[in-house]
Amino acid sequence: MKVGLLYSRIRRDEKLLLAELRERGHDVVKIDVRNQQFGLHGAPEAFDGIDVALDRCMATSRSLYVTKFCEAYGIPVVNAAETAEVCADKAKTSLALAGAGVPTPETKVAFTTDAAMAAIEEFGYPCVLKPVVGSWGRLMAKLESESAAEAILEHKATLGHYEHKVFYVQEFVGKPDRDLRVLATDGDPVAAMARSSDHWLTNAAKGAETSEFELDDEARELVARASEAVGGGLLGVDLMETEDGYTVHEVNHTVEFKSLNDAAAVDVPAKVVDWLESAVEPGLDSEANAEVTV
Repeated sequence: MKVGLLYSRIRRDEKLLLAELRERGHDVVKIDVRNQQFGLHGAPEAFDGIDVALDRCMATSRSLYVTKFCEAYGIPVVNAAETAEVCADKAKTSLALAGAGVPTPETKVAFTTDAAMAAIEEFGYPCVLKPVVGSWGRLMAKLESESAAEAILEHKATLGHYEHKVFYVQEFVGKPDRDLRVLATDGDPVAAMARSSDHWLTNAAKGAETSEFELDDEARELVARASEAVGGGLLGVDLMETEDGYTVHEVNHTVEFKSLNDAAAVDVPAKVVDWLESAVEPGLDSEANAEVTV
C-alpha cells in the first residue's frame, strides 16, 4: 500500500514507523504539512495515489485540520478527524469518557477566574488545573493553596489565547508514584508501561522512569471502552490506579511510543503496522478506496 506520513518534524517515533513500513515493501511518502496548501476541491499533488494517510503532526491545530481535509478528499486517515477532535481537547475527552461510563477523574470547566476559583474551592486542595489543549505535562499545575490558585488563575487570564481562559479543573487523584500508558489499536492493547516519578507528573517527556506493565482484565476492558468512547484508532490511553480501581485520565490521538517500545518486550511499530495493514489492505482491491474505514 502507499502510505502518506503527515508530519512537521520526524522524531524517533516516525523513524520507527518509516523503517517498519519500508521493510515490508510499502511505498511511503513523507508529507511535511508545513509546505502544503489544502484547497476545497482537490488534494495537493503530494497526496496522489495515497491509500491511507498517517497523521503524525506535532501541532494540534495542524492535526485537526489536515485530518478534516483528508476525509474531504476521500483519503482514509489514521486517526479519523472525529477522534482527533475529541482527543485534542481535554474537556471533550472527559465528556466522551463520562458519557460512555468510563471511570475518569471528576472535572469542572469554568470560563472566568471567579467561577474557576469557586470550582477549585469545591474540590479542595490539592487539585489540578490543566490547559484544555496540550501535551507532555506542559502548563499543568497542582494547586496546593488558595494563594497559589489565585496566582496561576491570574497568569492564565492575562495570556492572549482564548484557550487559556477555559479553566479545566480536576480533582487530584491519590495514586502510587506512577501512571500507566497503554498503546491500543481500536481498543486492543499492543503494549503497556508504567511511568514512575517522584514528581506528581509522570510523563516520560519529563523524565519519568518506564517499565513494562502487564494489564489485567479490568484495565483491558477500560482501554477498549475508552477507545470506543473517542472513536477508536491508534491511541495512547493513560490510566491511574486508585483504591477503587483504574481511572482513565487522558486519551492521545497522535501518541508517541518510543519509550514504550524501549520498555516493552513486544515490537511496537511492527504491531502498529500489522494493524494498519489489516485495516487498509482488504479495501485496496476495490475501486471505492475512499470508503475504506480505519
